[in-house]
Order: sequence, then C-alpha cells, then structure tokens
Amino acid sequence: MSMSNSEKSTSTPSDFIRTIIAEDLKANKNDGRVHTRFPPEPNGYLHIGHAKSICLNFGIAAENKGGICNLRFDDTNPSKEEVEYVESIKSDVRWLGFDWGDRLFYASDYFEQFYQYAVQLIKKGRAYVCSLSADKIREYRGTLTEPGKESPYRIRSIEENLDLFERMRAGEFEDGSHVLRAKIDMASGNLNMRDPVIYRVLRAEHHRTGNKWCIYPMYDFAHCISDSIEGITHSICTLEFEDHRLLYDWFLDELAVDCHPRQIEFARLNLSYTVMSKRKLLELVKEGHVTGWDDPRMPTLSGMRRCGYTPESIRNFCERIGVAKSNSMVDIALLYHCIREDLNKRAQRVMAVLRPLRVVIDNYPEDQVEELDAENNPEDPGMGSRKVPFSRVLYIEQEDFREDAPKKFFRLAPGREVRLKHAYYITCVDVIKDEQTGEVIELHCTYDPETRGGWSKDGRRVKGTLHWVSVAHSLEAEVRLYDHLFVKANPADGKEGSDFKSYLNPNSLETLTSCRVEPSLAGAAPGSRCQFLRHGYFCVDSVDSSEERLVFNRTVSLRDSWAKIEKKGQT
Repeated sequence: MSMSNSEKSTSTPSDFIRTIIAEDLKANKNDGRVHTRFPPEPNGYLHIGHAKSICLNFGIAAENKGGICNLRFDDTNPSKEEVEYVESIKSDVRWLGFDWGDRLFYASDYFEQFYQYAVQLIKKGRAYVCSLSADKIREYRGTLTEPGKESPYRIRSIEENLDLFERMRAGEFEDGSHVLRAKIDMASGNLNMRDPVIYRVLRAEHHRTGNKWCIYPMYDFAHCISDSIEGITHSICTLEFEDHRLLYDWFLDELAVDCHPRQIEFARLNLSYTVMSKRKLLELVKEGHVTGWDDPRMPTLSGMRRCGYTPESIRNFCERIGVAKSNSMVDIALLYHCIREDLNKRAQRVMAVLRPLRVVIDNYPEDQVEELDAENNPEDPGMGSRKVPFSRVLYIEQEDFREDAPKKFFRLAPGREVRLKHAYYITCVDVIKDEQTGEVIELHCTYDPETRGGWSKDGRRVKGTLHWVSVAHSLEAEVRLYDHLFVKANPADGKEGSDFKSYLNPNSLETLTSCRVEPSLAGAAPGSRCQFLRHGYFCVDSVDSSEERLVFNRTVSLRDSWAKIEKKGQT
C-alpha cells in the first residue's frame, strides 16, 4: 500500500486507535503485522465521511513498517449494488491519493466459503433455518427492556436444517420464505445476539456472480469472515458497529478460524449543513433535488472533486478533525478553511466580472491596447506573471458602483477616483441610464496615465481597488455559485416527523450567465482551479465546460469564518 500523491503529511497523527495498534505491536501480537482494510459497500458513491475511513485505514498501514491495506467491496446485497458504484469508489480512492496495489478483493470472492462456514455452524447446532416471516422475526426479537421469544423452528434437527439450507441454495424456496439464523441467546441484553439472520433467499442478479446464487449472507456474517480470510489484524469501523462487536467475535470464535481480527470502533464524521447517509443522498439524486452523485453541492468525493476540492485539502481536513470515541458535529467552516488554505498556495489569480457594468474611459486612445503585468500568485512568486490586456472599454462589477454612495463606500461613484487592479486610477465623470427603467447601463470615466501599474507618482492614495476585464478581449463564461445544500446545520436530526428534505436550501445554486473572464483562461482544462479576485476560488466544470462554453463552479468564497474562530481560540 502506498500513497500515489507525493504531497503527504509530514507529521504522524496520534489517537486511541494508533495507540492500540502500537501496544499490539509492542506485545508482538499478529506476529508484528499491521493489516487493515477499507470495506465499502458498492451501493452508492463515497462521501467525505468515507474519506475519513480511507485516510485512517490506508494511513495506519503506511505508518507501520510492512503495513498493508486492502480495498474490499462488501458486495453481499445485489439488489442495491451496481458496477457504476464499484468503479466510482476505485476512482475516488485513487484520487484521494491511495493505492491498494494488488490487494483488491470482493466479498463475493468468498461466497462458497461463507456457505461452508454456515454449514459448519449448522453441524455444530449453532444455526438453524427459520420459517417465520420477517415481521414475526421482528416481533419475536423483543425490545431493549423485554427478552425475545424463541422461534418455533429453533428446535429443528441438524439434519433437517442441513437439508433445508441446501434446498435454499438450490432455489426451491421463494424469497422471504426461509432464513438461516445463528442460534445464540434470545434473552441477551444485546439485540444483535438474539439469533440474528445470517442468510436470506434473494433472487437478484449479482454484478459479479450473475445468477449463480439465490441466497446471500448478511453483512455481520460476511464481514468478519472476510476480514479473517484476508488476514486482517485490525478491523476499524464506525461507532454504530460497537454493539455488533460481540457478534463479530462470536462468529469467529464458533468457527475456530486461523485469524481473529480485533474490531475497533471510532466516531463517524458528521458534517454540518449536509447529510452523511448514502440512502438519503440516493433520495436526493433519484428525486432530482440535485443533478447527480457528482453535483458540486453533494458531500460525495466526486461532487467535491467537481466543485474544485483537492485531495490534499481533504486529507488535511481528515487529519485535523482527528479520531474520536464519541460522535459529534464538525463545523463545515473547517472544511472550507482547509480548501482555502490549500488553494491559496496553488491557485492562479485571475480577474473575472460576474455581473458586468460597462465602463468607457473617455481620454484613453480608442485603438490602443496595453499588455499589463499581473502576478499569478503572490503566495508563490515561482508561478511568475501574466499579461492582461487593457483597453478603452472595460467591464467592472455592478456592485462596485453606487450613484448615491454611503459614507463608507470606497468604490466607484460620481466624481470619485479609484484604482483599477494592475492598471490605472480612474475617475467617474458621467453616468448613462436606461431611459425606461432608470438602470445604470454605462459609466464614463477618465484615467490618469501617470498611475500605470495602479500606483500614483505624486503619492496620492485611493481607498478603493477594483478588478476589471477588457470588453474586447474578455471571454464569456457561465459561473455557478454554490452554497450549503441545507439551511439547517443538522437536517437529519432524527426527530419524529421531521423530513431532512424539508430543510433543502432553495438558494443552494445561483447560475450567472454573461459573466466575463480575462483571456488567460482561454482553453482552461476541465478541473483546473483559480482564484477570481475578490470573489473566491473556482474550478472549470469537468462535465459541462468546453472550448465553446466556459463554465466555472465556485469551490469556496474568500471569507474564512474558521480562521476567525481559531484566532479567538474557540476551536
């Protein structure tokens, strides 16, 4: 296992899981091996929560000499799984910067072994075929305060159970007519131990095995055996599986396997103003609330990649939030801070006018065009500079002009002088309005030729600096401004009667057409990133943008609330 991206964190994180592994190594458990796995179910696209698990499992393996990490698809529910999801997951893991080498596995690789292990449990009298309906099984299960009730089929003989289970495999029974259950303890205080279902009849074509099987193992049964078969030493999973650990260990103890991994649970990532459930995300996709799994408003890795996030920023975010034992909500402002911090160092600065207002410089020669120098990134002088064309007719932002300017408005107004970034000082001398609507449609200004580069030789100062583009040289573009997908910090709070979709933000996307960007962006590659001065960080949309139609997605604005939180010591 190795990281495919050269930009790795130079520090080794410290947390309770790494402490456990260090103690196991010190005690020479597992013969000094560290072998982890990332086990996604291919029933949806990966999201930022999965990134935390990916970074943790692959990271721990990389930190320990000889450590390895598997990528294993837990593909035991063909009714919800698709090849599209498999390929997207592989793509996302690679993009995030990790490489599983030759250690790609599927739970479906072990279907025959799962079956034989189930037979072994039956022969030990530790599993039986139950013919109760799903509703009855739930009813018999009991509650947190009341013990469950044993199934009347629990007393079937080993011979009868073997026969029925073999016939289940042969396809003699309808879906839902029989299940195979572990025989444990219907009075257990842990509901997972009350004779859990380990096999069900399910006629659904599997994306790898086709119609070979009509019975499929349940996750709890397949997962621990898969870990054991692959020689996993530490099975790291999220906190909702803590109550399943007893069952995980019970299966492996009953089957007397050669390898018994240690399950360790950590808190999953909960991020404000979004949801972290593939089921809920699938609802948003299927019902058309978003354009797809890769919609830039989605917390999926494909959506974040399309939005302009870098893998480095996500890895940094995962490292900064750390690994905890209890669930909590992470402020999305921290994620925004991480991407700003990364793009600030690598993104080229360009000028873009999103809502254009025409400006004519009356005393500038009509046929003259200047090539002005502009630095590409002040944070990285090595990126050099570019030439920006300047001419008599420009565009500035509509919001940068006020006819009746308030006292603290330092941008352009009648009679006021401002600086044009990299260019000259200009003064507004006339305002042209639409005769019918009264809307300002054009400004007439004069410029001071002695202020080339945006600096006055006589030392006079102006408070306002505006970005701009040349009308004749700028490129038309569509710009998509994204905001939180939800208006509530915790839309999936689980309160009775609440519907997370009722908190969808109707203003999560604003599409601006007829925007103008400087010509240096001609031919910008899909996915390339830049900073629009004074607006934020943007990337070229990887789906809709083309040479004929430039489309930019806003990754994040320039305002960094998390930096202010950190400065105040409120983290």
